[in-house]
Amino acid sequence: MTSKPEADQRLLDAHDLALAALREITPASTIGPAAGYLLEDDGSVSLRFANRLPGYPNWYWTVTVARVEDEEPTVLEVELLPGDGALLAPEWVPWTERLAEYRAHQVELAEQAAAAAADADEVDEFVAGEDDDLDDEDDELDDDELTETRVLHAGDLDGVDIDELDDSASSDDDSDADEESEDDADDSDDSDDEDDSDDDSADEDDSDDDSDDEDDSEEE
Repeated sequence: MTSKPEADQRLLDAHDLALAALREITPASTIGPAAGYLLEDDGSVSLRFANRLPGYPNWYWTVTVARVEDEEPTVLEVELLPGDGALLAPEWVPWTERLAEYRAHQVELAEQAAAAAADADEVDEFVAGEDDDLDDEDDELDDDELTETRVLHAGDLDGVDIDELDDSASSDDDSDADEESEDDADDSDDSDDEDDSDDDSADEDDSDDDSDDEDDSEEE
């Protein structure tokens, strides 16, 4: 196992070179103070600076510098890299996989829409059936009400049928006539009884006269 070489102090001190390289790609206002360094496997050093760009928390400006033998440090790469806790984009997915997922999702949505439409149709049919039943019941009630409703005449007042009053009056007249007829019949019977009584009395008188005649004849 090989260990990393020690960091070259001249690379660690190359802040001015790193800042000059950063200012070529981003405004100086977006560059913060120095934030450490990373020692790479090849001996190069990545100098880090705080990032002040909005929307990139915990990201760092990174400038990788190196030096060949006795030469002055030189810049290898300048970039913006995420640090611990940085907000990252989701992992890249190939287009073919994304397309397959998209199509599968579209099929699922179509099935859900079809199921929802079927449920809506069932509800509409149920509601329509309920409305038909209610209409039939209303028709039956209307027929019954028309059958039971009394026909009122032009002279009817406050819902009172004059024919009923006429029928009631006729019924009362008939009742009175019957009662008078019964009274007349009773009077006739009483009169007949009195006549019969008078006849009986006359017969008795005739009988008495005959008896008196017989008595007179015997005396002679």
